[in-house]
Amino acid sequence: MSDEAEADEAEQADDVAETEEDVETEESTEGLQNGDFIELDYTARTVEEGMIVDTTDPEVAEEEGIDDEERTFEPRTLVLGEGFLFEAVEEDIIGGEVGKSGSVEVPAAEAFGEFDDEEVRTVSANKIPEDDRYPGAQVQIDQEQGRVETIIGGRARVDFNHPLAGEDIEYDYEVVGTVDDRMEQAQSLFEMYLDMELEMWLQTDTVEEEEVVQPDEDDEDAEPETETVEVEKETLYIEANMQLTMNQQWMMQKQQICQQVTDLLGIDRVIIQEIIDGSGMGMGMGGMMGGMGGAGGEDIEEALEDADVDAEEIVEEIGDAADE
Repeated sequence: MSDEAEADEAEQADDVAETEEDVETEESTEGLQNGDFIELDYTARTVEEGMIVDTTDPEVAEEEGIDDEERTFEPRTLVLGEGFLFEAVEEDIIGGEVGKSGSVEVPAAEAFGEFDDEEVRTVSANKIPEDDRYPGAQVQIDQEQGRVETIIGGRARVDFNHPLAGEDIEYDYEVVGTVDDRMEQAQSLFEMYLDMELEMWLQTDTVEEEEVVQPDEDDEDAEPETETVEVEKETLYIEANMQLTMNQQWMMQKQQICQQVTDLLGIDRVIIQEIIDGSGMGMGMGGMMGGMGGAGGEDIEEALEDADVDAEEIVEEIGDAADE
């Protein structure tokens, strides 16, 4: 075979390899992918004893006697690739379509961890509230969650393993839908993070920012300057309520949650608005002026004029009373 023929054959082989690689890449990106918001119906049980771990199925909840809990049993909105699902389950879903169902057995090490004997420790019973000093009590000691095993004298044996440590988990699921509306996505994220519904809306704002202007390259002594420019910011506004303000997880992870929200939704920023209702806030003036000061945002002098009261006379009377 001539050198030219060999070169042509090698080129054809490369073309075939590139085509196969392109097809494989295209197939790998088809279907559901990381970052997709999906609606998932699932039931998770321990493999050994079949104990229910979690479910979205109302019939399963009723059978297991957990349907009286203060929650709604319905498909949950989750984001693929963000740690909301066991990795083995996500791998089974990736590439699939809406309607895909499956059953995945998740090993203990990849679920809630292997049982660690060293996590069963002896502590002073004084660290446990008196009402919780009994076997089986769930306690928090030095910011660790644990379960009391025994209490003898002034010492307590506490298991700090996860309650499901060492358990393999069977996870049955069905992808029942996807969520493409970004407002719904935003609401579902906060339900996942904080288990609460919040008032929120998306809005594009025009804001002023300082932008650095690079000097002319020919002017070696020139320094960068700034100029004010107008830019558009797509913003998620959230109305803070008392439940959000007092939520411990929100207080500790506010920055991380908002950063993940902006990344997943592709927006520029999150603004939390606290609304303070001013109704009835004029009580202080009411005690002094017989209620006139509570007239909304009305200027005090205008209120005095409407009441035919001389402000200077009142000031003088107050001064005289103070002198006495």
